[in-house]
Amino acid sequence: MAGKEDKAKERREKRLQEVSLLRTIPYSDHQRWWSADTIAVVTGGNRGIGFEISRQLAAHGLTVVLTSRDEAVGQEAAKVLQEGGLNVVYHRLDVTDHASIGSFVDWLRQNYEGADVLINNAGVNFNFGSENSVENARTVVATNYYGIKNITNAMIPLMRPSAAGARIVNVSSRLGRLNGRRNRIEDLSLREKLSDLDTLNEEFIDHTVESFLQQVEEGTWSSGGWPQMYTDYSVSKLAVNAYTRVMARIMSSRPEGERISVNCYCPGWVKTAMTGWAGNVSVEEGADTGVWLALLPGQAVTGKFFAERREINF
Repeated sequence: MAGKEDKAKERREKRLQEVSLLRTIPYSDHQRWWSADTIAVVTGGNRGIGFEISRQLAAHGLTVVLTSRDEAVGQEAAKVLQEGGLNVVYHRLDVTDHASIGSFVDWLRQNYEGADVLINNAGVNFNFGSENSVENARTVVATNYYGIKNITNAMIPLMRPSAAGARIVNVSSRLGRLNGRRNRIEDLSLREKLSDLDTLNEEFIDHTVESFLQQVEEGTWSSGGWPQMYTDYSVSKLAVNAYTRVMARIMSSRPEGERISVNCYCPGWVKTAMTGWAGNVSVEEGADTGVWLALLPGQAVTGKFFAERREINF
């Protein structure tokens, strides 16, 4: 057992070194498609991964619009980055509130005429350790899945066309993988339908999520074949992953110059408030792949799922 643990530790240390090295390599001039006029919107940017993504994007020279539901905390977070010499502005945004989204979109249009990057990071989780309560399932799904849909649909008309192309990055989780060895949906037919890109659409994803929520209300979810770990969170991220693929397909069909790349990534078990500070990944490492996806040159990469800058299976 000790030998396996040592090897796992060595592999992890190697990955950390690789990520650290890649993070220190500057983008060359021909790869750098952005400038200070490039606008990146980050949801849930007041703490944790969202705050670190905001910091790293601003450090690369973009203008970052840091958003959060709690205005006082969000303003303080933006102030910290501003005092560090970074170009960060704050605006309140609750991705579960259509009025808040409308107000934000109007403000963004008036002040910046749009955005080039959208990082959908806002999310919630109410289970820690071995807990697996679904008491807050509707709130989790409303924030983690429908919240991403709400702000993405509102932002797409504001994503500015360019040769480099606009980018959307959804922060997701391996817990939402369709065919993972652990925690996957037991219903093979449902997994196949969610895997079929030719027929997959938002309506079916919504139907799947609502079926889960209905079973939660009926008290039958535990026998419904849903993931058995962090169930509500896992289902919400399963929906995010499926939605990412659907939107990537739709955005890829746009005329050249108006296309938007859409990808998702798993930051890992990051040591933040969302994991009860029990994670084993630093916030800097957790943010890295999201920033990398946002700044990739060209638009060849879309509709993919990543972790540690490597593509992984849905």
